[in-house]
Amino acid sequence: MPSGRGGEPRRVRGGGRVARQERAIRTRDSILESMASLFIEVGYEAATIAALVERTGLTRGALYFHFPTKESMAHGVLTRAVTREGLQPQTYKLQEWVDLGLLLAHRLPREPMLRAAVQLSVDPKARSLFGTRWPDWIALGEDLLAEAGRRGELLPHAVPAEIARLAVGAWTGVQLVTEALPDERTLSEEIARLYQLILPNIASIGVLAKLDTSAYRAERLLRSAEEFTG
Repeated sequence: MPSGRGGEPRRVRGGGRVARQERAIRTRDSILESMASLFIEVGYEAATIAALVERTGLTRGALYFHFPTKESMAHGVLTRAVTREGLQPQTYKLQEWVDLGLLLAHRLPREPMLRAAVQLSVDPKARSLFGTRWPDWIALGEDLLAEAGRRGELLPHAVPAEIARLAVGAWTGVQLVTEALPDERTLSEEIARLYQLILPNIASIGVLAKLDTSAYRAERLLRSAEEFTG
């Protein structure tokens, strides 16, 4: 550390500001995670600021400093819904499209923020207030499928926009049914099966045999990403 007069350590200008910003980010994330858990447990309407205060131990003033309303917290949760975390470049863009859905299926049961975003999207009241992130998921999928089409990975009749839209609807439906039938297969297993049914109808024969739709693929991808960054 640089020394000042008399050999005493001199504070690095701006360091305190950076530390405060990092603490603020951590606090915001903690608030959103707690509110996401409440949305999952009781739904949007019944989730209250009073319950959030009790859960987080923060004062109302501290909460309102970061999020002035419950609505702003819901918006904050929804902004985290569309994520590429764990997605890695692959030889085939069609594999990346599959990976996107498999990764979400693996992470959603483990991450309250993602579960809450899906729940807000299917909650009639919340959906009327905030809309959903489904259009963003559709657009992301369509981009990958369009590139797959340009590379010759799709069958001639496959239309990226149609596939992306129907796949998001099917993925959401499978998630809701799986959640209602907890004694059946896991979400990762069900979503893997969904892609196994879809792909023969859209993938070119040469590519189809080389795609990995294993229910455990997402776990391997995330582990690989952690080892790379670690």
